[in-house]
Amino acid sequence: MGAGPGSARERFPVVIVGAGQAGLAAGYYLARARVQFVMLDAGRRIGDAWRNRWGSLRLFTPARIDGLPGMRFPASPSDLATKDAMAAYLEAYADHFKLPVRPGVRVSALDVLDGHYLLSAVGQQVEADQVIVATGANQTPRIPALAADLAPEIRQLSAGDYTHPSQLRPGRVLVVGAGNSGAEIALEVAKAHETWLSGQSTGTISSAVFTPPLWWVAMHILTNATPAGRRVMARMASRGAPWLRIKHEDLTAAGIERVARTVGVENGKPRLEDGRVLDVRNVVWCTGFGHDFSWIHLPVFDAEGAPVHQRGVATSQPDLYFLGLPFLYGVTSALIGGVGRDAEFVTRHVLKRSGSSVLRGK
Repeated sequence: MGAGPGSARERFPVVIVGAGQAGLAAGYYLARARVQFVMLDAGRRIGDAWRNRWGSLRLFTPARIDGLPGMRFPASPSDLATKDAMAAYLEAYADHFKLPVRPGVRVSALDVLDGHYLLSAVGQQVEADQVIVATGANQTPRIPALAADLAPEIRQLSAGDYTHPSQLRPGRVLVVGAGNSGAEIALEVAKAHETWLSGQSTGTISSAVFTPPLWWVAMHILTNATPAGRRVMARMASRGAPWLRIKHEDLTAAGIERVARTVGVENGKPRLEDGRVLDVRNVVWCTGFGHDFSWIHLPVFDAEGAPVHQRGVATSQPDLYFLGLPFLYGVTSALIGGVGRDAEFVTRHVLKRSGSSVLRGK
């Protein structure tokens, strides 16, 4: 048993970093197997990663596939949950299964010390035999370098920072990035601001992709174990998320003008690929997210900084795991309804490494 929370250093067989959907799913399986563990999360409350996003955000997956292992999402099967409903569900999930989450603990370093892992945070250190990194898919906004050359009077926000139009200055808004998030944010800000949406179309998909037969295909065929899955994931990785609920005519009706890609800056203003210079007071960057694993001081990353793993199990570092990453195993790996499968696989490996019996069926 580890020492109390006030001690300088504690010890646990397993530590999970992050208590979002991926970490909670892993916690469910570990708790069911009666493994002693602790979950460290930077948020003040479970679900804050959802609460702190823009006001009109809804999940694009229906409620019937939004549940984590052992607990369905409390809504009609076809409902599209709000961000706050999802946050409340995650909080209720952790409470229902009595998962040992410690909120407000931001891990700043992961090292190896005397054959064990050492996790450091402000005022405390935790040793572990095994570590599951479940810090999420949307950690660090990818902001183009040209942003630094925009005039200081232009207010700049990332999709991760933007929560409400009240954050914006009076005047025109340029939303850069025409994926699903960019389109949704553009529709929200267009109610109060003249708005441009910059970027190439990422296409649209029908909600029919989430019917049970097609969801089965996504779960079982579109994985990195099949040629079809690898092709689909390569295409998806090279472009933003397609529009689901939004149609082009929705943007037209809202008065949003679609414009070319933003490629430079001229006299402090954003310049488009077609040479047009836009006079705006605000720019919202919806240009995707990257991972920030700089706190992990271990040789487990490739040249681009992505972890090298096999289905979430670090290839070169014993007993280190990753969950919740896009395409970890398949197209559903970063979705609420798909993360449970990856969590079960990883926790089976945890139990095998620790000498415990494997998980029984769900």
